Amino acid sequence: MQFLFNCTFSQNKIIVFQTDFGLKDGAVSAMKGVAMNIDTSLKLFDLTHEIPVYNKWEASYRLNQTVPYWPAGTVFVSVVDPGVGTDRKSVVIKTSAGHYLVGPDNGTFTLITETEGIAEVREIDEAVNRRKGSEQSYTFHGRDVYAYTAAKIASGKISMEQIGKQLPQNVVRINYQKAIMDGLKIKGNIPAHDVQYGNIWTNIPADMIQKLSISSGDMIKVVISHKNKTVFMGFIPFASTFGEVAVGKPLAYFNSLMQLSFALNQGNFAETFKIKNGGDWNVEVSVAKKKTN
Repeated sequence: MQFLFNCTFSQNKIIVFQTDFGLKDGAVSAMKGVAMNIDTSLKLFDLTHEIPVYNKWEASYRLNQTVPYWPAGTVFVSVVDPGVGTDRKSVVIKTSAGHYLVGPDNGTFTLITETEGIAEVREIDEAVNRRKGSEQSYTFHGRDVYAYTAAKIASGKISMEQIGKQLPQNVVRINYQKAIMDGLKIKGNIPAHDVQYGNIWTNIPADMIQKLSISSGDMIKVVISHKNKTVFMGFIPFASTFGEVAVGKPLAYFNSLMQLSFALNQGNFAETFKIKNGGDWNVEVSVAKKKTN
């Protein structure tokens, strides 16, 4: 995906929040309160606050799943920060598509910066850009630093230059298997589940599957591994819809992002086969048997 690096993106006063805080207490509300104290005309939205605790990979995936659908100028605050208070950097990243990402540089921004590219990275000067009176607070940067700085950016009260010093564009990244062709096989990663239903989502795009000439009714061999240990191996039919297989039977299909996925019709594939997701969960697929007419 190509973008122009010399474009100017105006602020639209939108902030979108993502955390692993949940909604059982007032943490998310406190962050929004800090933002509203900067500018009551800000528009505040939630991406999710149900990221599994400390799961930086899941945070990275959900940003990548969501950010591209928002208008340029939108500011995203992502706080999944097991290293809060340590020497990990607090940053603002301006992507080449004009989105702003605010949070700890701990791998959370791995996937979205690969998708959109990076125009600029700034380290937040916490001596300047933090909530007044929070100087001795070291455990809630989401409220004291990130929500505050995001609101300043979204409202147009500070420029990128006023955030802090410019950093190289080599942000911290989480290692994972990118989708690649390997002869007559495709290797990829399991970045996420369709959490409501337990379907397995891969990062293998539809156009790569089409290079293997896989179509509805074909059987594909699926090998899923975790840290190089095989967890699942089986033969699964590729289908256009869930109804093409019997209830309880497996199928391979393209999800809403047009990426290869696996499911049990009206069942839970992840739970049944004890498959999780993350940078160290990999998948390999190949044609097992072509449909005969």
